[in-house]
Amino acid sequence: MSTMNVKVSSGGEEEALGMRSKTLGESSRPGDIKKGQVILAAYVIVTIELTFIFMQIGVMPYLAKSIGLDSVGFGYLQTTFGVLQLVGGSIFGRFADKFGGRAALILSCASGSAFFLLMSISTSIPLLFLSRLPAVFMHGLPGAQKVITDMTTPSQRADALGKLGLCFGIGIIIGSVLGGVLSTKFGIFAPIYVGLVGNLINTVIAMFWIPLQAKPKSDHHLTEHSTSQSGSVFSIREILRLMKFPGVTEVFIVKVFAGLPIGLFLIMFSIISMDFFGLEAVESGYLMSYFGVLQMVVQGLVIGKLTSRCTEMTLLKLSVFVFAGVGLGMALMRTVWHYCIIAVPLVFAFSTLGTITDSILTKAVPSSDTGTMLGICASVQPLTRTVGPTIGGVLYKHFGVSSFGYLQLIVNTGLFVYLLKSNIPLAEMKNQ
Repeated sequence: MSTMNVKVSSGGEEEALGMRSKTLGESSRPGDIKKGQVILAAYVIVTIELTFIFMQIGVMPYLAKSIGLDSVGFGYLQTTFGVLQLVGGSIFGRFADKFGGRAALILSCASGSAFFLLMSISTSIPLLFLSRLPAVFMHGLPGAQKVITDMTTPSQRADALGKLGLCFGIGIIIGSVLGGVLSTKFGIFAPIYVGLVGNLINTVIAMFWIPLQAKPKSDHHLTEHSTSQSGSVFSIREILRLMKFPGVTEVFIVKVFAGLPIGLFLIMFSIISMDFFGLEAVESGYLMSYFGVLQMVVQGLVIGKLTSRCTEMTLLKLSVFVFAGVGLGMALMRTVWHYCIIAVPLVFAFSTLGTITDSILTKAVPSSDTGTMLGICASVQPLTRTVGPTIGGVLYKHFGVSSFGYLQLIVNTGLFVYLLKSNIPLAEMKNQ
């Protein structure tokens, strides 16, 4: 394959894409069609994986109870899963940078198969804990993000990444319903067997629909901090190196802290829905489905339109501002209907924050390091799941549901003022 140094100037993205297609031995137009097929395959893989992840989340408490695991032990099991995901996120990202998005997705799907296989034979507590181990490499979402990042121009990226939220919403709705139906009609292990088959199908899709992609060349405007594909996949130095690029640390801090209070609330939501809202299990499922529908609408229809009309920094400030308003609403809410109203701006802020920060951060680093950056971003939610049960439990027990809202209001008001006053030194992105 011949290599070409293409300078992408303003208004010259289409020319660069055409030249890139020629290096792959394809014409410009077929290259565009192929790109669309690859992105669609990534969406399908993520949808299938998330469907079965949410399906097993629904049956896991019953499986744990059936083999004698109490509530404290179940908490340890959830923490184990969160820690493994936290540790594996950045490692998975480094793997994607070294071996490509296709290899990363295959690794994730194969790990998912091992996860469900071990769950299917979990007839004791040690085996159930052992089944969590493959979770260290179960990162289908950042794997798909890596593929999409490699296949899109920077100006298209936020819209393409945002549509992954549509997959997330579908996964929540179908997974929650399917898990309950299968376990009721065919037994507790039925959803697990279906999840095993689904992940095997995902592995085949990744092998035959995601092409081997050339490693992206380093971006000339980011040469201040040299790129590196050398070194171990487990190199912490390579991971921390990305935080030295202009603006990366600042945006990442906003990403972590803006969503932390609502993350704590969502972790405690199963308890809150029972104790505070007085909902039955079926009603909680309906509420989760409502949340999924909202996310599908916001990320599938709204974010793409906003990114074509507003700058990403404007949308980042908007999401933080809306989060602050959501915090005030949560502090004052008293019924489940109040929460249904608050959920609309909550989902908008949550979805916009995740999509825009991922887009900004992948543009701020060399294209050869986008996988590592996405892996670091993907570690935010496992971090919340790891520390969330302890912090959230203390807040709920001693200060009530309103404490989550006040924390959300205070944190995001501070972040909004910081974003207004600071001039985050982001490098001019790759679409310039």
